[in-house]
Amino acid sequence: MSVAALSPGLRAAGERYFDRIGHADEFGAVDVVLELLEAGVPAERVLLDLIAPAQRRVGELWAANDWSVAREHAATAVSERAVAAVVARVRPRPHLGRVTVACTDGEYHALPTRLLAEVLRLRGWHVDFLGASVPGPHLITHLHQTGPDAVALGCALALRLPRAHAMISACQAVGVPVLAGGAGFGGDGRFARLLGADAWAPGAGAAADLLAEGGLPSFPSPAVAPAHLDDEEYTHLTRRRAQLLQTAMGALGAAFPPMASYSPAQLEATADDLGHILDFLGAALYVDDDELFSEFVSWTAGVLRARGVPQRALSGGLRLFHGELRDFPRARRILQCGIAAADGGHSELEN
Repeated sequence: MSVAALSPGLRAAGERYFDRIGHADEFGAVDVVLELLEAGVPAERVLLDLIAPAQRRVGELWAANDWSVAREHAATAVSERAVAAVVARVRPRPHLGRVTVACTDGEYHALPTRLLAEVLRLRGWHVDFLGASVPGPHLITHLHQTGPDAVALGCALALRLPRAHAMISACQAVGVPVLAGGAGFGGDGRFARLLGADAWAPGAGAAADLLAEGGLPSFPSPAVAPAHLDDEEYTHLTRRRAQLLQTAMGALGAAFPPMASYSPAQLEATADDLGHILDFLGAALYVDDDELFSEFVSWTAGVLRARGVPQRALSGGLRLFHGELRDFPRARRILQCGIAAADGGHSELEN
């Protein structure tokens, strides 16, 4: 639901709630959500029309460098407490089936998936919420022990798609269908389809509606490995990650003189950024999607610009990887799209 579609009272409550989480005021934030429940606002609306939009704003303020990581983490912790308060106040009796809700292995953005779990509980499902970064083997053990009707798998960042694929296939191998959700699967669910999920939903409400229809409608494509993976570029890239990162740090230091005065913390942050680029490149290779990588580069450029990092540092790192990966035609194609995004839509590189 858009902000414009909300009642003036709920919009005002949303501003108060956001102010409370912005100041790490746990009790104040909980008071706001409990007042709404007492006023007759449905719990699902409190979760999806108040708490979820506030968390999106938190992420935007962090990306713009208006909020520190510490403030973002504090606000998220308060929102988790507010979700718990809603759940404690509203306790519907399960009368439908059982659903396991989990984040993809390596995915630590757990709040959106938690919101899905609570919406499903409100709709009458017995829910096992397993939290952030669930290792695949442990998820399968849980499925054997509990026998759910479906798994709802959350993935907020596309760089976790290779692990998500393994988890989807493993769940289906033991006879449990998978409902995929989260921004990592693409705004239109295209990566959920590619990786063989049984269904995809753009949000918690839509996911609950799908499950309520009595079974997940399967996508037409079978759950098999994408054909482009036969070239093994993804496998070789992941094996060379440490070497590529070391080479890039040395070359970037030579090409970008300001790095000579970087503090240890700045050097560590630069290495983290380059590693993140390689991980997103790997994900883009895995699903063979140029747009995934170029969108990531555009977002990263905005984040770095807000922190005073020159644009040439990002495009320079991308060019270094392009030069190192001469035997990786798909990776070079994807990197060229990323370089164009970093340079404002054009690139003079040759494949």
